[in-house]
Amino acid sequence: MLSEFSLIDRFFARRASALPHPQGAALGIGDDCALLAPPAGEMLAISTDMLVEGRHFFPDVDPKALGHKALAVNLSDLAAMGAKPQAFTLAFSLPKADADWLSAFSDGLFELAGRQGCELVGGDTTSGPLNLCITVFGSVPPQAALRRDAAQPGDDIWVSGTLGDARASLGVQRGEWTADATDAATFRRAMEWPEPRIALGLALRGIARAALDVSDGLAGDLMHILERSQVNASVDADALPRSDALRRLPADVQRRCTIAGGDDYELCFTAPSTLREAVVAAGQQARVPVTRIGTITAPDPAGAVSTAAPMIVWHDASGAPLTLTLQGFDHFHAE
Repeated sequence: MLSEFSLIDRFFARRASALPHPQGAALGIGDDCALLAPPAGEMLAISTDMLVEGRHFFPDVDPKALGHKALAVNLSDLAAMGAKPQAFTLAFSLPKADADWLSAFSDGLFELAGRQGCELVGGDTTSGPLNLCITVFGSVPPQAALRRDAAQPGDDIWVSGTLGDARASLGVQRGEWTADATDAATFRRAMEWPEPRIALGLALRGIARAALDVSDGLAGDLMHILERSQVNASVDADALPRSDALRRLPADVQRRCTIAGGDDYELCFTAPSTLREAVVAAGQQARVPVTRIGTITAPDPAGAVSTAAPMIVWHDASGAPLTLTLQGFDHFHAE
């Protein structure tokens, strides 16, 4: 029978100490607190995400995939800030201490942690409904941080990778639409194995102005940049990048998934139109495709600061306006 401390030591503490971490913590697992210091001239970037069974993942999810995703969604926040990962903590409750489940979960967790040089430095565990909470720590030079409040009129709007596959997977599993076995597997992998765009976030330092990761759907997440920057946006709904698998679904389903899907964990960012070649080069350096989808616009034609709520004006590839009511995911009012 696994106790709390034997569980931590067997599946987490030993594995954390065995991985090479070039930055490292001054003091990691084993004390009341971890001690971290960012590189000289940089600031700590800190983010927390929680994953709840039945809300963020299905009960039958592969535990290795869950271990990967639990860390990936947090690292995605560091990527959106242009921060380099340094360390993380893990707190979770478990219905029971199942050794096979814990072994697979920790495999997924530490494989990604090792690739990103991110060290587990502490946490907590207890008995209860399956609930995972990770806090990540990274570092970034203050002047290079990709904040949400930095978008300017005239900026291009870009997204990385493709959008919509995770939502397509949810739709297949709910029976909202169907896909063949190959496409369904593509969708499911996108939902369960998101890849944090750390390399792209670092490559965009000094190029992008504002950024965030698309976790709750493009329509809702882009609004966060607009609200913080006090600007509007014009977006070509037909330009949103999508996989070949998603293109085989009906057009209305494609639009729903790409605009309001969520769980993509791609970067949405703005950059001056004069730096288009630099943005493309950053994507090539990070080996991630980037797509220009729209433009940041002034709050009103005169460019004056307005008290009106920011808005996204959607249009199709021909420039014809679209009336869309799609919104992003809300954790308290889910679709």
